[in-house]
Amino acid sequence: MSFLSNVALRSTTGAFILNSGLGKLNADEETYKWLQDMGSKAVPSLSTLSPTTFGKGLAYSEIALGSALLCPVVTAKIAGLGLTAFSAGLLTMYLNDDSLTLDDGVRPSQEGVSYAKDIAFLGSGLALALSRKKK
Repeated sequence: MSFLSNVALRSTTGAFILNSGLGKLNADEETYKWLQDMGSKAVPSLSTLSPTTFGKGLAYSEIALGSALLCPVVTAKIAGLGLTAFSAGLLTMYLNDDSLTLDDGVRPSQEGVSYAKDIAFLGSGLALALSRKKK
């Protein structure tokens, strides 16, 4: 993968995820509860946490991942593996919520369009994780 394509994948996804995490840091209890309910569709055991613990944990995780993607000393493989794992979790949530997909269970409903973007994050993560350093 060329240097510029690596920068393009890392900067766009990193900035988006970092901003998302920063926006969640000072959310209210109701927002944390909603996020927890959504996350529990992918990982049911998340429902055992308090909404604040879940929400803050999600915020810090997004901040860490976004920062890692933007930080050039973190290798593309490591940043890509983090992005791949994160987006796979989001896609699991998307696919497990019938309201987010059409009857076929894959294509997004109107409510699911904003979550369907995570397939692009998965592609970016895989591209970074599978990239090879030029010798």
